[in-house]
Amino acid sequence: MILQMKTMKVDCINSLINLMKKYFQILAVSVFMLSSFVSCKDESKFEKIIHKHDFPKLSPNSENLNISVLLDLSDRIDPKKFPSLAMEFYQRDVGYLKSIAENFESHIMNKKMIKIDDKIQAFIDPEPSDKTLNDKLNTLKISFDKSNAAKEGILMTCTKYDSISKRIYEVAIEDNNYVGSDTWRFFKNKVNGYCIEDGYRNILIVLTDGYIYHKNTRIKEGNRTTYLTPQDIRNFGLNKSAWREKFKAKDFGFVSIDNDLSNLEVLVLGINPDDKNPYEEDVINAYWSKWLAEMNVKNFKIKQADLPSHMDKIIKRFILKQ
Repeated sequence: MILQMKTMKVDCINSLINLMKKYFQILAVSVFMLSSFVSCKDESKFEKIIHKHDFPKLSPNSENLNISVLLDLSDRIDPKKFPSLAMEFYQRDVGYLKSIAENFESHIMNKKMIKIDDKIQAFIDPEPSDKTLNDKLNTLKISFDKSNAAKEGILMTCTKYDSISKRIYEVAIEDNNYVGSDTWRFFKNKVNGYCIEDGYRNILIVLTDGYIYHKNTRIKEGNRTTYLTPQDIRNFGLNKSAWREKFKAKDFGFVSIDNDLSNLEVLVLGINPDDKNPYEEDVINAYWSKWLAEMNVKNFKIKQADLPSHMDKIIKRFILKQ
């Protein structure tokens, strides 16, 4: 009798244990299904945003970006002086800026929230005296980190760069007071302080026709200058087939700057050579390449002006390394 009672007790305990095991199994499955539903719901919403903007997939270890854009608002953007039937040059710049902002958005949207720490900004040199323009430039100084990286805010970057940059160019054209772009002095005095930060992949994109001129920065040291215009290229005799030999032998180029820009990548967009000289584009490329290499810029590209739809691939490859 005692043995039978002990057996019944053991059976009861085993039944209770089995019941508890089934309870915890059901509970675990329920929690998993609930978390999966929430996760898939959020992921589906995120994937819709990604698909809508056609963002390419990036490596999860993508670097933090610090993108700067230098706008050359010299008379190169004047639609009356330099008309273009396909698309005015200032409109191309606006298209390039939109593409830059789109790829900046793409980079951020493919990062985990906790790893977001990215910046984009635009410069004009010399700084415009018009306070309105300065305010617009400040609006284009945008940064995101985990504290403010809401999807809606990120996806407004492209909208801002498109509309605000368009207005900046329109104001400059309406003002019709082109003093040139002090590109050489910007590299000398401002690039290190404004465009380079530790812990970032620093990118400077220069929107220019490739010529450099500012009335207050005209320095000549031997055959090195801080300026370059179509007239200078003709005067230097770099408009003949033997231009390359002369360029090397007589050390033509921009005046060297004692800056180590090894932590900066440079993309020069919009080269627009004078078509009277068949070697003009090559000469401009030689000037820029020599100058950037002397400043230890390891990664740079120089591209001739083209329609924004064609330039988008160049910009994407440079920013996203694709």
